[in-house]
Amino acid sequence: MAESFGADAQRYDQARPGYPDALVARIVAGSPGPDVLDVGCGTGIAARQFQAASCAVLGVEPDARMADLARARGLRVEVATFEGWEPAGRTFDAVIAAQSWHWVDPVAGVLKAARVLRPDGRLAIFGHVFEPPIEVAEPFAAAYRRVVPDSPFNNLPARRPLDMYQAGYAKIADKIRETEQFHDPEQWRFDWEQPYTRDQWLALLPTTGGLTHLPPDKTADILNAVGTAIDTLGGRFTMQYTTLATTAVRTGTSRYHPKDT
Repeated sequence: MAESFGADAQRYDQARPGYPDALVARIVAGSPGPDVLDVGCGTGIAARQFQAASCAVLGVEPDARMADLARARGLRVEVATFEGWEPAGRTFDAVIAAQSWHWVDPVAGVLKAARVLRPDGRLAIFGHVFEPPIEVAEPFAAAYRRVVPDSPFNNLPARRPLDMYQAGYAKIADKIRETEQFHDPEQWRFDWEQPYTRDQWLALLPTTGGLTHLPPDKTADILNAVGTAIDTLGGRFTMQYTTLATTAVRTGTSRYHPKDT
């Protein structure tokens, strides 16, 4: 699934939401300089926001299709997994991962981040809670169970509670603490909303993990069910987003050793 998001990189770039300006500003203000490494940068959605905040951003992205689009939008990108990427002595003031850290080895990833961060540099791992209203979520879940009956996603509730996501970010904080290379992690939360028309949500939905690997006929079946549900709401709805972040500042003295990777 990790390699499926680039199947329609253009749609991904156009449909996926950006990140709260307050989050970007807080990371930039809490970093010692402007050099940012974006782990799993995708098409560069977050990276462009950091560029707009006067940062110099380098992306690392395993999917060449996503990387090509990001380059076309003005981002420097190197194609590799973060674990396999070679920093070649380069260091950064901030390492960010926007909606991508769940594809990174949780131990090796933190150690790699510590390796490339300058003293007092900031690691910031963040992402959105994608849970539409129950009137949209339940028809989606029902259609998904019917079309993909053997999917492990079917064991999840139609709307996952926020504390499920928060627990995931708390686990990230625990992994950061275990390395003993960062000050105590902080948990940040940003609540915001965005209206969607029927067409806008149906454009975004195929970019989510449960659908990116499905054949077109199954995707269309699910989208038809969701579209009908949105029609009953008047053809639009408002998505209540929460963006969560786990962030930590690198200690001033490195305890990193090459054998740790």
